[in-house]
Amino acid sequence: MISHPLDSAVFHVLAGTTQALTGRQVARLASEGSQQGIWKALNRLVDEGVVEREEAGSSALYTLNREHLAAPAIELLTNLRGDLLERLRRTFGNWEIRPMHVSMFGSAARGDGDTDSDIDLFIVRPEGMDVEDATWRDQLDKLADSVRRWTGNHAGIVELSAGDLVELRRRRPPVLDELDADAITLAGPDVAKILRGES
Repeated sequence: MISHPLDSAVFHVLAGTTQALTGRQVARLASEGSQQGIWKALNRLVDEGVVEREEAGSSALYTLNREHLAAPAIELLTNLRGDLLERLRRTFGNWEIRPMHVSMFGSAARGDGDTDSDIDLFIVRPEGMDVEDATWRDQLDKLADSVRRWTGNHAGIVELSAGDLVELRRRRPPVLDELDADAITLAGPDVAKILRGES
């Protein structure tokens, strides 16, 4: 059913609501694509029967056809990011050495990544933890392996110590802007508090 890159963007929007949306609303909520591109995707999916269109005056309203045989698979695929976040939270909660903070950022957090995108994770070691501690390194290695097996994507891990946060705030590298913009906290204090030094 997903025969075009914009199909998944449309499905992500329509699977998340039972409300009928105009093409303009779908385009505004979609993670990618122009308004014209989204309209073309909607019309193609209507022709395939996966999306239903209802005329409403001069506008058309679109909904996911939940009676279509493909609907359960579409809803499952659109929930994958939420499932990944839950698995990651569970993983960090089970670590022998708990991180001070973990967040996901970049395209994975925004939901606009693809098969070539890394799953970017920002991890802060606990106070006084040696970077070469064998248990800590083993946890990170297993995390990278799990992310690869779960998603097919590589884990892009930015790891630093609690003490490094002061220098990070002073230098303001580009990664900090990404964290400010779209990071999702997975473990420890909220990312905004970490970045402001309130943890």
